[in-house]
Amino acid sequence: MQNLAVWRDSAGRFSVLKTTVLLVAIWPGALLAVRYGMHDLGGRPVTELIHGFGDWTVRFLLATLAVTPLRVVLDWQRVVQLRRLLGVTAACYAGGHFLLYCTDQKWQMLIVGREIVLRFYLTIGFVALLGLLALAVTSTDGWQKKLRARWKKLHRLVFAIAVLALFHYFLQSKADVTDAVFATGVFAWLMLWRAAPRRWQARIWMPAALALAAPLLTALVETAWYGLATGVNALRVLFSNLDITFGLRPAMQILVLAVLLALLAVGRQVLKKLALRPAVAKGQGAL
Repeated sequence: MQNLAVWRDSAGRFSVLKTTVLLVAIWPGALLAVRYGMHDLGGRPVTELIHGFGDWTVRFLLATLAVTPLRVVLDWQRVVQLRRLLGVTAACYAGGHFLLYCTDQKWQMLIVGREIVLRFYLTIGFVALLGLLALAVTSTDGWQKKLRARWKKLHRLVFAIAVLALFHYFLQSKADVTDAVFATGVFAWLMLWRAAPRRWQARIWMPAALALAAPLLTALVETAWYGLATGVNALRVLFSNLDITFGLRPAMQILVLAVLLALLAVGRQVLKKLALRPAVAKGQGAL
């Protein structure tokens, strides 16, 4: 029987890492609930809840996709333990996002269904929700054994689901797509890493290369979106990323994040080499 205690590792031992991430996963929803109870969500509290749960769906989905790159780039094997927890968390927030939308529509499901069919951004959001729920349900060891080779094929759909979720994020953000652009920048980094030849993925220079490529792609996505959606001059949008008067634009935020990850990767390599030196010296001394 599968162990349902998500705070334990695969061997059934208590895991500090998984417990910490579980608490982090619960925290945003709990905080939104407390703020709702304290009437601290403005004049449209349910709408704020809907947006809050949607935002965290995307964040946890991206965190799920980041597991494999972090395992390789930082040589952090234990992070693999978090993939299922993060994926199921993303599905739970997506489910909450939808249920809150139904609440906002006073549970008139005919209206909910009609809106999903007629409004394109709701249609793609609903498809992404169904995809996340399907992946969450089949994430167990039992389903993995039952589906065998098909299980991996099914769970590769997470990349298409992420694209739909991000597109939904853009469309529902309307005029201000700052958060959606940042999320897309993170996704761009992850996909650029996956697109690289496998022999390059663990190289020390790979995070540095992505620290240049991902921010540029982020800026181009933002430029294209505003150019196509609003007709704003593309060059103005592109060069606005260099203006930090009102804070860092998404592309610059991605640059900072990518550089920090590159530095962590270098630091990890240095620590590994320092840890190996005493063992090598001890071996040579024994000779």
